[in-house]
Amino acid sequence: MPKTKTIDGYPFEEYHRDTYTEEEVVQRSNDFYHWMDQRRTVRDFSDKPIPREVIDNLILTASTAPSGAHKQPWTFCVVSSPDLKKKIRKAAEEEEYESYHGRMTPEWLEDLKPLQTDWHKSFLETAPYLIIVFKRAYELDAKGNKRNNYYVNESVGLAAGFLLTAIHHAGLVALTHTPSPMNFLAKLLDRPANERPVLLIPVGYPAHETYVPRLRRKSLDEVAAYYE
Repeated sequence: MPKTKTIDGYPFEEYHRDTYTEEEVVQRSNDFYHWMDQRRTVRDFSDKPIPREVIDNLILTASTAPSGAHKQPWTFCVVSSPDLKKKIRKAAEEEEYESYHGRMTPEWLEDLKPLQTDWHKSFLETAPYLIIVFKRAYELDAKGNKRNNYYVNESVGLAAGFLLTAIHHAGLVALTHTPSPMNFLAKLLDRPANERPVLLIPVGYPAHETYVPRLRRKSLDEVAAYYE
């Protein structure tokens, strides 16, 4: 049992973290980078089933993310129902068709060409699970009064990153799908007014034959600025 103490009336417990030698830290950070660099967005999914326990663990991992005032302002809706997946695909494709045929600027469409995406979203039915990430804009107490959440977008973004890392770690693949607008998800899933959809993430195994665009990630010099 960890040692505990009370600070200003609130319980705290002693925290320990495994540490490593400088050489080990360098090696572990390098290994993790190269492993994560293998993560890719995939649109070709297998319908091979995934144990429910795996999905539970992915969501629990995502929920270890830090959040403003520890409010944990997220809900992960998990859809495996074929009928509901079909309805989600239909609604998403309707929005995506409008985006590809008028909402998107010519520059946006040009930027999408290397990815070769379009409004068809068959993966929404093929993938065994869809995880829809909702942000909780506020909470309601027992009397129905609103209670604020803090740094909601930042907190949910962190949790989504943890979720994608957990999916990769489990040997699965995912896609961060953001049909816009996304309000149809709240309606189809009958979510409360304080929840708003942020990401629609199909999760599964890659199809037997899967192709991804040959892309280049930015170099360290392009994404980091050091002040020494």
